Amino acid sequence: MSKSAMNELEVLIRARYPLIGVESYEEGRVTSVLKKIADSRNKRIELWSASRGFYAPGASLESKQGSDQSTTDPLNALDHVVKIMEPSLFVLFDFHHYLNNPTVLRKLREVGAYLKTSYKSLILVSPCLNVPSDLDKEITIVEFDLPSARELGMLLDETVKEINEKSELNLKVGAEVRERLVSAALGLTWDETENVFSRILVEGGRLTMEDVPKVLEEKEKLIKRSGSLEYFSPQEAFASVGGLESLKGWLDRRRLGFSEKAQSRGLPYPKGVLLIGVQGCGKSLVAKAVSGRWQMPLLRLDVGRVFSSLVGSSEGNIRQAIALAESVAPAILWVDEVEKAFSGSKSSGSSDSGTTARVFGNFITWLQEKTSPVFVMATANDISELPAEFLRKGRFDEIFFVDLPQEREREEILKIHIQKRSGAPGSFDYGPIIRRTQGFSGAELEEAVISAMFAAFEKDEELSKKLLLEAVSETVPLSQTMAEEIESLRRWAGGRTRLATPIVEEGPQVNAVRNLEL
Repeated sequence: MSKSAMNELEVLIRARYPLIGVESYEEGRVTSVLKKIADSRNKRIELWSASRGFYAPGASLESKQGSDQSTTDPLNALDHVVKIMEPSLFVLFDFHHYLNNPTVLRKLREVGAYLKTSYKSLILVSPCLNVPSDLDKEITIVEFDLPSARELGMLLDETVKEINEKSELNLKVGAEVRERLVSAALGLTWDETENVFSRILVEGGRLTMEDVPKVLEEKEKLIKRSGSLEYFSPQEAFASVGGLESLKGWLDRRRLGFSEKAQSRGLPYPKGVLLIGVQGCGKSLVAKAVSGRWQMPLLRLDVGRVFSSLVGSSEGNIRQAIALAESVAPAILWVDEVEKAFSGSKSSGSSDSGTTARVFGNFITWLQEKTSPVFVMATANDISELPAEFLRKGRFDEIFFVDLPQEREREEILKIHIQKRSGAPGSFDYGPIIRRTQGFSGAELEEAVISAMFAAFEKDEELSKKLLLEAVSETVPLSQTMAEEIESLRRWAGGRTRLATPIVEEGPQVNAVRNLEL
């Protein structure tokens, strides 16, 4: 738990706040913190559950001593709070389930009013504390943070120490491995982290860099339970992305910003990058490749799932998605074709009562103000649909334009796709193919390779230059069917964005990218 949140709880108790709500799945950590506060303030502390009634911290489940079965009923439990005269903390687990009962709700409000004149506080602890409007002004909600990097580091050290004491192993975890494991575990609860560290040690008897993906698997399970985020494991490599040297170099430099050394030097976490460009030129592939390069989970925000038919729930969904992304940070949040996601924000007032505008407002405010290690990668094909606020400085660290691949990039892309499917890049002359594919996108080059390989399979022969040329001749590239739109996009990008690939003089085809300098 962060020091600020812990201090907030203690201040509320010292200020004699009668009703306090704590949102957390970690009952054990919450109880531990509240017990420390109670001890420091010379207060007694009692815990309550619907199955046990009130019981003392540390009382075993099988023992009936220290528990009061007569208080399992919520109304009896509230009566017990009133009867105790000495300064106390009463911690009620999962009590929110009873707040839809008018009698219990009325009784809780009456007890809250009584506690204002006492040295007692009633604390409701729940994973999801949905408070009825009747209690909005009566209860103060505190978000109990997930374990910090420092706490997880201590847990890792304790786990290794315990294993060494119980066995003949002399486990040692290097500083770099320790930092990567702790970073990977951020966003998990204390129990989840303890379980995954113990499982790794039981399976392999050691902790190495190869175990980082195993920790990330726990995050994947967490993300899959959400509705608006999709999890992608770090699998793609930069080697699978042809060209885009300027963008790759910039991303490699930004990766350093997530290290402890960068933080100690006062550098902020990188915010993100907006990739604008022609369809099929690798923008989405870059997002996946960065995840593999940085060894961070990639979370795709499905904005369509954010919107809900219930009034007000869409705004809550985007806040929940952002909170979840921050809870598993460091992570990469990928918003694909962002212009489609928020294209209706301008006319939202007349089309959907302002829902899209409010969701968009929540998202760009978070982009501007966020300090968490969540790197946002947004991609867009049609800048005319992008709201102007999205392009303002401070939302992203940089905006890159991804154009159609140049000659050397096309050769690299062809070799990547041929090698991926046949194990070798091919020994034939690529010159004629590269010249014939001027104006082809990366996706169109991939499809040409696949078509040629199907033709080779049908003829029971090896892939050849001839078959590739035939596949290319049957393809009409997007640069021809949407020539006007692409030129308009290039003119807009000139002077407003950085080029993902430096321009190289390569003959006639360079005219396609020269417009960027206008």
